[in-house]
Formats: sequence, C-alpha cells, structure tokens
Amino acid sequence: MTRLPPPRTVAVNRVSDLHHAMRQLPRTDESHTHQTDPMEDHHVQATSKPWQTWALSILVALMPLSFSVSLQVKAVPPALLFLTGLALLIGSTACRRCYRVAWPPIAAAVVMIGFVVLNVLIHQLGWRPLDHPAHILLFLVAAACFSLPLRMQWIWAGFSLTAIVLGAVGVLQIHLFGIERAYGLNGGASASIELATILLGLSAVALVHFLAPGTRRWERLLHLVAMAFGMYGALLTQSRGPLLAFAPIFVLLVLLHARRTGRWRSSLLLVGAVCVIAGTATFSMRAEMATRFEAIAPEIASFDHRNDARGAVRERLEMWRTAARAFVDHPVAGIGVGKFADYTREEIAAGHSNPIIGRYNQPHNEYLEAAATGGIPGLLVLLGVFLVPLHFFSRFALHPDDEIALPASIAVALIGLYMLCGLTDAVFYRVMTQSFYFFLVLGLALRIGRLRRADCACTGWRADLTP
Repeated sequence: MTRLPPPRTVAVNRVSDLHHAMRQLPRTDESHTHQTDPMEDHHVQATSKPWQTWALSILVALMPLSFSVSLQVKAVPPALLFLTGLALLIGSTACRRCYRVAWPPIAAAVVMIGFVVLNVLIHQLGWRPLDHPAHILLFLVAAACFSLPLRMQWIWAGFSLTAIVLGAVGVLQIHLFGIERAYGLNGGASASIELATILLGLSAVALVHFLAPGTRRWERLLHLVAMAFGMYGALLTQSRGPLLAFAPIFVLLVLLHARRTGRWRSSLLLVGAVCVIAGTATFSMRAEMATRFEAIAPEIASFDHRNDARGAVRERLEMWRTAARAFVDHPVAGIGVGKFADYTREEIAAGHSNPIIGRYNQPHNEYLEAAATGGIPGLLVLLGVFLVPLHFFSRFALHPDDEIALPASIAVALIGLYMLCGLTDAVFYRVMTQSFYFFLVLGLALRIGRLRRADCACTGWRADLTP
C-alpha cells in the first residue's frame, strides 16, 4: 500500500514567518481572482466585473479632489458611490458581513448621526443643521464599495495626484497671484485651514505608501512628489494648527514602519532629513510663517478678554472662553448644533464676551464646539467618533500582512491628525474636512473587514481575532 505524504504545513512561530506565510495564502483581492458564492451574492455578482471594478476604483480615487473643489460636478463621484453602496447593502450578504467585522467605526458614525438628529429635534432647529449628518450617512453607505476588490494601488496614486494638484494650486496662489495665504479651490480665503488639513492627510497617505516595501519604483516616486507638494502647500496656507499636528503624526508613521520592518536607521534618517527641510522652508523660504509661530507666546501672555483680544491666538482664547461658558450654562443638552454664533452675539450684547469674536460661527476647537452645542453627550459622542475607530485600527497597524497594516496605519494617522487639529479648529464644521474624514475612515474600516473575511476563509481564523 502506498503511503501518502503528510500535508504541507507552514511554520508561523515568528512574526516574520507569519508575514511570509500570509503572503503565500491566496488573496481574493483582485478582480480576476475574486469569486462570489452564487447562492449568497447573486444580486451583485455583476459588480465584480473588471470594468466595473476599475470604474469604482477611479471614482474612489477622485473623492479627495471632489471634496476640494467648488464645481457642481463634484457631486457625481459620491452620488455614484452611494448608489453602488446601497445596491451592495441590499443585495450582498458578503458586504453586510464586512460591515459586521468593521462594526466599531460604523457604530460610532451611526451614533453621531442619531445624536445630531436628536439635538436638532430637541432645540427645534429646522432642517439646515441636518446637512452634516446627511453627509455622514452618505459615506456610511458609500463605504460598502470598499467591500469589493478595488484596485487600491490606483486609488492611492489618485490620492497622491490630488495632493500634487492642490499643492500646485497653493504654489500658484502665493507665488504667481500674490495671495497672502493659500486656500485652494473650495471655500475662498477662509478655507486655508481646511486646505492644510486635507493636504496633510493626503501627505500621510503618500508617506505610508512611500515607505511600504512592496511599492513599485514609479509609485514611490509619485508618492514622494505628493509628499513634497502636500507639505509645502500646507506650509503656504500658514495654518499653524495643522502643521504642528502633523509633526507627531509623521514621526508616528515612520516609527510604525520601522517597528514592522526593522529598518530603524533609514527611518530615523528620514525623520531627520524631513525636519531639516521643513525647518529650512519654514524659517527661511517663508519668513511670514516663522513670524506667525513667534507670535503665539506673546499673544497668549498679553491676552485680556476686555481690552486686548485682537489677533488669531487671542481671538481663539476669547472664543474658547465663551464656548466653555456655554458648556457650563448648558451641560446636558447644549445650546444646539450650529448655534454658537447666536450665543456669542448674546454674550457680546450682555458684555460677557469681546465684540472681536462676533464674526465667527464656531469656536475653532472641535471639543469645545461639541461640548457647547451638545453638552456632555455631545462631547462623549465626539470622543467616540475619534477613539472607537482609533482602537479598531490600532489593532491592525502592526499586522504582518501589508494589505491590512497599511490601510490601518493610514486610518490611525488620519484620526490622530484630526484629533490634534481639533484642538485649534472645528474640523467637522466644514463639509470639506468632515467628508474627507468619514469617507476614508469608514471606507478603510470596510476594506479591513473585507480582508479579514478573506483571511478567515483562507486560514480558518475567527473574524474577530486580534492579530
């Protein structure tokens, strides 16, 4: 009798062995290898055709640009993704399973939608404040497209091209048209902070893929150029908050890369090189930027809410003082979503706030904005929108499989950037920055949900198994 050889096994005792073993497993991530159970997903099997996968990938790649322009055509990509996502949610059991795997970020977004609707009903604010939760709902549904085998390398290339375009627009606005602060293509002169936030978020995406070992040479060059244009374009906005917030995020991403790959020397050299270049650009090429940084300490020291509240830093301090007072006066239900400007005018009329802040609609602090307009529940919901997805993605940031670790690292960086930017600006006040956050965080959560389901199918691991 012929004895059969023992089944081939793969040793995964070490992290490096696990990384190698997972790369040998079949990844149902490309359209030519993707298979759908006809009994399970017969309603949406057509969406896995190659041309449709390419079309959806192009639409996803265009999304950051659509957030950053004021043309009416920008509504086309999110509308098409929404309709596709809705069809997937209705007809695809596999898609709904991806939502279940990625439930924590999904739940945080749903809670925020529900809270804003409830706040609007309690304060009888009408329909206008529902614009923001409607956008969150749009991206909650559109995220279903990430449960398909998208061409992610082309999506990230599209993001980097967007960073190059927006950075180049900033360069033209400053050096050709003589505008004081770059503001991009959406929102006018008051959108400088939002442009900086978007550019630095795209720079973080480019950095992750520039460092990734599997990135091809032309892609690495593209991401490097995107980082240069993105960071320099953000510098031209002269927005101190986002620039200061990006510094620790940049270091965090480099350290995550070094931890996963063991390339500590080259990673530390990269941090040093970028610090030198950024310092040179800040304090020599753009002298006005250095002046704005140097003005921070004197404005804080000389702040007087009655007699000396003029200046960007002093005005923020006065707005923060007013928002804190609103929170103390209305700790349970807040003053109502979008009602900070009305409250400020009342406080100015009563002599409690300096008239200099009467032109602002939000307190330039996301946490105080949430606390003032929504009370303690509003602040808790905001913290949940940040911390719940952060915990979800941080579990996978050091995953041995790049397909999972890279999107997780991007999400961790974006959440961290928004949390830090929220200290000096209301990052969810404008639809531009809110859309960028929820689109990417929810989409990447579904992306990881898809990959985790694929890993379970290949290895027999449980979907909720922590790496």
